[in-house]
Amino acid sequence: MTIPAGETDDTDLLAAVRAGDTAAYGVLYQRHRAAARALAYGLVHDPADADDLVAETFAKVFASLRAGRGPLVAFRAYLCTTLRHVCYHRARRDRRLEFTDDLTRYDEGEPFRDPALDHLERTYAARAFRALPDRWRDVLWRTEVEGASPAEVAPHLGLTPNAVAVLAHRAREGLRRLYLQQHVAVADPPECRWTGDRLGGHVRGRMAPRDAVRLEAHLGWCTGCQARHAELTEINQGSYRAFKQRDHNGTDGLRVAHKNGSP
Repeated sequence: MTIPAGETDDTDLLAAVRAGDTAAYGVLYQRHRAAARALAYGLVHDPADADDLVAETFAKVFASLRAGRGPLVAFRAYLCTTLRHVCYHRARRDRRLEFTDDLTRYDEGEPFRDPALDHLERTYAARAFRALPDRWRDVLWRTEVEGASPAEVAPHLGLTPNAVAVLAHRAREGLRRLYLQQHVAVADPPECRWTGDRLGGHVRGRMAPRDAVRLEAHLGWCTGCQARHAELTEINQGSYRAFKQRDHNGTDGLRVAHKNGSP
């Protein structure tokens, strides 16, 4: 059975896969392969590893659907979450044993830190930092990286300490919003592009009422943007937040941006 890729939404395709239609999964693969590869290339450095990661993820999701499990809606969000889990499990599986009589570096209470996830978080934080206005970058650099207090920063910016604290709060919120935005793979249709450019602000609750109404109306029927919105909501509510999962990643991201030319 041949299914036109542009005429069937993901929900119908998922139902068809559960009913045994493998061609429907081929349409899902073609539709979401680029987004999966973009995420995979952010998690691993070797292109071959990224391709293997994408292939294993699609195979796992397909097996889940055929077994009656998996998503009913928001296929892309489920796919990206599965890809992250596959990547983490691979990282743990590939860790090598190191024989040593010095155990001071190994503390049972130390949580596992995934280097791939750390690198991705720093990259996203750095991109978001570079996109901020100069004044916001300046106050974030002085308060978050240099550790200065609002009272110490105030003379440099010509503001009162209270004004510096407000400015820093706005800058951090802007950074969080732009950090979320890094996860969005924007589609080509103009309305989808407009929506995708504003999903980070919508998830953070930082949109003008008129824009929010327009965006929510679009989400009411566009399954692709629904999936992107669901993914960003999961990231915002889950453990992949700038300055939330691991504080050092956000600060390291600012250092990377500064090293690459930001003030």
